[in-house]
Amino acid sequence: MASPILFFVLLAFIFIAALASDPSPLQDFCVVDTNSQVLLNGLARRDPKIVEANDFSSGELHIAGSTSNPIGSRVTLMTAAQIPGLNSLGISLVRIDYAPWGINPPHTHPRATEILTVLEGSLEVGFVTSNPQNRLITKVLQKGDVFVFPIGLIHYQRNVGNKSVIAIAALSSQNPGVITIANAVFGSKPQIPSDILVKAFQVDNDVVYYIQSMF
Repeated sequence: MASPILFFVLLAFIFIAALASDPSPLQDFCVVDTNSQVLLNGLARRDPKIVEANDFSSGELHIAGSTSNPIGSRVTLMTAAQIPGLNSLGISLVRIDYAPWGINPPHTHPRATEILTVLEGSLEVGFVTSNPQNRLITKVLQKGDVFVFPIGLIHYQRNVGNKSVIAIAALSSQNPGVITIANAVFGSKPQIPSDILVKAFQVDNDVVYYIQSMF
């Protein structure tokens, strides 16, 4: 029979693993090799002897994203795909631009917690807790305010002013992923059967068909 000390050591390792997001790196850095055809849970590593400063830098985040779209917002990604040096480091960054009254629609990040800072303007933010409470936790942020969206929970942002808003958000994964709820439910390929959506949303078939046609 295993000793109590060994049991608690193993339990501690299981607990730490459960809390982790991306795996911890095993070297100083693991810059992306964009030419590799190897498929990994992550991205292949370039020879560290040919790594340079530009692999850890980007000059694009100061550029405003175009908000001329139906939702009135634009997300500019800074993941390992844009900054090769982020590979294996477990973090990423986004810039979000919002037109007046534009939204970042309800979505989730399956692999990351997000912490958002407002740089300019007033921004309503909110997330919904899990079943059965489904409680909406919401707040209006001003310039300099910070808000956290816990991993996996549905959340949104909305510009509540007549001026453009800029926000920066950091995420606890090099590849946080995003599931936009409306797109996923009504725009999946192939489509979710309409009778399932009729029962789930308690609406008529015609309503489901109309919404699906929009995606």
